[in-house]
Amino acid sequence: MVLEYSDAKAETFIRFGKLTDLDALVHIERQCFDSDRLSRRSFRHFLQRGKGALLVCETGEAVVGYVLVHIHAGTVLARLYSFAVLPETQGSGIGRTLLEAAEQTAREQGCLAIRLEIRRDNERAKALYLSAGYREFEQLEDYYEDHQDAVRMEKSLARRSDRDVVPVPYYEQTLEFTCGPASLMMAMKCLNPKLVLDRKLELQIWREATTIFMTSGLGGCGPDGLALAAWRRGYTVELVLKDEQALFVESVRSMEKKEVIALVHEDFQRQILASGIKVRYGPISVEELEETVREGAVPVVLISSYRLYGEKTPHWVVVTDVANGIVYLHDPYVDYEENRISMDCMNIPILSEEFEGMARYGRSGQRAVVILKPHKAQS
Repeated sequence: MVLEYSDAKAETFIRFGKLTDLDALVHIERQCFDSDRLSRRSFRHFLQRGKGALLVCETGEAVVGYVLVHIHAGTVLARLYSFAVLPETQGSGIGRTLLEAAEQTAREQGCLAIRLEIRRDNERAKALYLSAGYREFEQLEDYYEDHQDAVRMEKSLARRSDRDVVPVPYYEQTLEFTCGPASLMMAMKCLNPKLVLDRKLELQIWREATTIFMTSGLGGCGPDGLALAAWRRGYTVELVLKDEQALFVESVRSMEKKEVIALVHEDFQRQILASGIKVRYGPISVEELEETVREGAVPVVLISSYRLYGEKTPHWVVVTDVANGIVYLHDPYVDYEENRISMDCMNIPILSEEFEGMARYGRSGQRAVVILKPHKAQS
């Protein structure tokens, strides 16, 4: 892609970055930032293997600015990872043109929203983003290396619903195998704002809901166990399953492990029969999820993480909204090594067709949704 922009002084072009731009990119970084700088190695990584696009602004033969857009696999969410224009060229319109190019690139790759974070005291940048249609949605204390606070901003690249939805708080899982408890905790907190979310509760729920075994490592949590954990804490729970089969059995090869998973499943089923948990079998459509959210309930959904991370593992997420053919998710898994921060995991927009594909697990296409509803005795 090459975009042309003209000002009174010179012809300016926006194009995809190349390895030959490395020296210029490092120079811009040093001129624009005193801390939290991207290294030459980081620029090289994004140019060669990064998921997204690095666009540069070229005036004459000089690169005077860049914008780095990170696209998260399996989602329609883009992140404005870094953005800089040489001080001597600021005020010429180059920054706005780079920003528009970044948004255009995100749209071309099917993204429905773009997010970023800036220093709270960077009023000039904030004014640019606000004038371009971004909104502030979170404050972060002690975010940068120099302990300055940050503001997170977002711009919708598609029409959002105009109806009010109760915001679901975000909680990051602290262990690789606790996506289920973390997702359940977010749903519980949404319905009971007084609930304290911490690692103690996360581990308590994992101990109550684990299936004991998984493909490798410690056991994950099944829908029966999560439903019971919420019910014990005073929530009205509805469980939607494909069938009565125990989940995750096909993910282990050992016959002994299969027998243990079956025993745990049978015990969970016995407890559910003795509880007030409503269980129904069959598929649940995106339209049904939308109606569920509209009624004030919070669905916790089992998905295959393959479309998000390229790994064929079961994963729990929270549906925070469904509108205009888009399902919005809180994903408790944060991968800092892949530059995936908590901001990128909140209200992730997923096209309904894509969500239908990811909301099933294994060769048998198992489905599971734990729906939490408010209850008078919440605690």
